[in-house]
Amino acid sequence: MATLQVELVAVERKIWSGEATSVIARTTEGELGVLPGHAPLLGQLAEGGVVTIRTETGEDMVIAAHGGFLSITERGVSILAETAEISSEIDVERAREALRRAESEGDDPDAVAAARRAQSRLRAAGASD
Repeated sequence: MATLQVELVAVERKIWSGEATSVIARTTEGELGVLPGHAPLLGQLAEGGVVTIRTETGEDMVIAAHGGFLSITERGVSILAETAEISSEIDVERAREALRRAESEGDDPDAVAAARRAQSRLRAAGASD
């Protein structure tokens, strides 16, 4: 089975690197599915998005990824996020509290961005509404 070399890096740390059979990411242009042999592409990750990496063992890694870019080349897929968390590392109650706090602050741009990050974390953890 053909695979892709995938590297997901956040500003503060490398999140995951390895072989995968597919990557699904939400970009500003919509949801994008990447399989081996995909044409080269550079996309901007949507704010509050989720990235799903299907590893060569068939396991799905779900990551809340906030801001950044996805680059597809002949060598593989690089995902460079401002911040990212693997679903298993997400504290659901903390994310829910962050969402409540952000929603109570109204339409302030920082509050809207914080709400998107919290929603992404909850989606990645499988705990969205």
